[in-house]
Amino acid sequence: MSSAAPDIHALLERASAAALPASARDLMQQVLLLVEPEAELTEELPVVADTLDTLALLGADGEVIAATLLFAVPALQEPLKVKLAGRFPGIAGLLEGQAAAAQVWALHAEQGRGGNNEGLRRLLLAIVRDLRVVPILLARQLARMRKADRLPESQRRELAQLTRDIHAPLANRLGIWQLKWELEDLAFRYLEPDIYHQIAAQLDEKRAGRERYIESVKLTLREALAGHGIAADISGRPKHIYSIWRKMQKKQVSFEELYDLRAVRIAVDDVAACYAALGIVHALWLPIPSEFDDYIARPKANDYRSLHTAVVGPEGRTLEVQIRTHEMHAQAELGVAAHWRYKEGGGDKAFDRKIAWMRRLLDQSSEAGQDGETNLAGDLGAELIEERIYTLTPKGEVIDLPQGGTVLDFAYHVHTMVGHRTRGAKVNGRIVPLAHALRSGDRVEILTSKTGEPKRDWLLPANGYLVSGRSRDKVRAWFHKLDRTRNLQAGRELLERELKRLGLHQADLAPVAKKFHAENVDELYIQVALGDVGPNQIGRALHEEQRAPSQPAPPPARRTPRRAPSQPSSRFTVQGVGNLLVQLARCCQPVAGEPIAGYLTRGRGVTVHRADCAAFSRLAAANPQRVLPVEWGQAGGGYEVDVQITAIDRKWLLKDITTLIAQEDANVLDINSDNARDSGKARLRLRLKVADFGQLSTLLRKLDALPGVQEARRSG
Repeated sequence: MSSAAPDIHALLERASAAALPASARDLMQQVLLLVEPEAELTEELPVVADTLDTLALLGADGEVIAATLLFAVPALQEPLKVKLAGRFPGIAGLLEGQAAAAQVWALHAEQGRGGNNEGLRRLLLAIVRDLRVVPILLARQLARMRKADRLPESQRRELAQLTRDIHAPLANRLGIWQLKWELEDLAFRYLEPDIYHQIAAQLDEKRAGRERYIESVKLTLREALAGHGIAADISGRPKHIYSIWRKMQKKQVSFEELYDLRAVRIAVDDVAACYAALGIVHALWLPIPSEFDDYIARPKANDYRSLHTAVVGPEGRTLEVQIRTHEMHAQAELGVAAHWRYKEGGGDKAFDRKIAWMRRLLDQSSEAGQDGETNLAGDLGAELIEERIYTLTPKGEVIDLPQGGTVLDFAYHVHTMVGHRTRGAKVNGRIVPLAHALRSGDRVEILTSKTGEPKRDWLLPANGYLVSGRSRDKVRAWFHKLDRTRNLQAGRELLERELKRLGLHQADLAPVAKKFHAENVDELYIQVALGDVGPNQIGRALHEEQRAPSQPAPPPARRTPRRAPSQPSSRFTVQGVGNLLVQLARCCQPVAGEPIAGYLTRGRGVTVHRADCAAFSRLAAANPQRVLPVEWGQAGGGYEVDVQITAIDRKWLLKDITTLIAQEDANVLDINSDNARDSGKARLRLRLKVADFGQLSTLLRKLDALPGVQEARRSG
């Protein structure tokens, strides 16, 4: 039997492990008998025992206790993880969260002092999917700090710095006051020992007198309130050394000048009693006007409510008094009032939602039954959706980005010029494209050129290079500084390339320029160059402009036109005639949403052409009486279109093209290739089925962006 085995058995029998169901405890005992020779604790027994005791005070559930014990005994993890998964599905996530937190501790050690501690705290909450891990981490850190006096000074200071930077602020933000104050005081004790002992000596020097003074004040208040029929609980407020030091620093006052070294709290039944009690306090002792705050009439933005006042109490000594209802007090003690915000500042809505759910979880002991706890844990997975991601520089500094942020966004958040000069990136040591979407915890290395400038393609949303509006603004600002001639030329090239892809290169841009508040076509080109208008927006506007008939259509017939059974009944509407075969012209193959016209053929019904089709123009000029107005009906089954791709002949080219087409939910009906001898180029002709013009536009742009592709455009 290993020396650690009796210790582990003792842990399972502790009162603080009572939340652990008997079935789980018995199973652990059985497995422990099988693995005793290798069953060693990752921490000293007092640290593990203290961690369990603290979690018990916080009302931790069976899963939390089990995950804490399993993490402390690695030999038990694998044999028990599967066996406990059915009854305790959250254990695996709690174990993973504790292991993931080690990444943050390592990053903190890398950064040293002056690092981005707020970023590390947010990174921790981002990678820990089950927030019940946080009380485990805090309880374990508190247990370590309580035993830190036995460590070498360098290790003790390192542990204290981690506590001050990460654990104490998290305990504060999550409203776990029992842990917050002690973590702060212990960290302060080891990081600033001289100041700590000086303040501690001053407190001890007058502790007995201060306690007698507070008892006297409580007696006077109790009698005065009872005399007015007000039932109240009156207590002294404990003072913590770190809090005293911070207030001395903030107000630039000495220890003796602090108002709240002597403080009491009054808890009453309702709001009316709060103000009645305030009147009695001010009648007893002279108030200090500058120290009065009414957070009941004007609650803090975080909904913290209480009356704060300071008076010149008995013996001419200053005295702080807080007055609140029992409900307000319970909320404040649980952190519902988010006391951290106005003491430490900052916070956003998404982060606040996370903290609110965490408080509900910490209050789970008030929930009725095991089912309530399980449902709450399940709700966390559905509700706590991370709206930011937290990534790392090679030096371990944290960069936060919007969800879906790319490596190019990362580069611009590091520095504007880094973004401008970016030419590549590595994520976790692997080369990735600039549009690669990052995840929390990714370590990103940006590869830059000595000189460089952003590319206009970065501004096109369909290319997916930039998600952050802040990054796009930096790219736009670069191009705004360029001279008009360069912007005009660049905008023309961008737009012509897109319109050629869509088969719209002969379209007149003048009619659509006004839709984008451009005085002329040149101004429209400049808007495209600056990223204010996307080429795809102009392409769609051209379709809408051409969709309007060039001449008045004849009035619709009274009868409902019939379609040939070979075509979907909702595909086209041919005005004024019925019982005709309707088919797409093979010369131009119009796609849903494009302007179209019909031509009545001899014996083959109505052929539908694109309005700008050259073949249709010749037919219409020769036989104008055969031209019929045609409109698109509701799409049914998709539309066929021919696409031509010119590319460098390389391995996996065809696979990459067909994979992209499948990802865009289009179908390949036919494909032909023509490899020019000794040229190294391949020309592919594909017949695709797409849903509409919008899908075709997006698909062509993504095909054009594939490695080696020189041109992807519509043919015919």
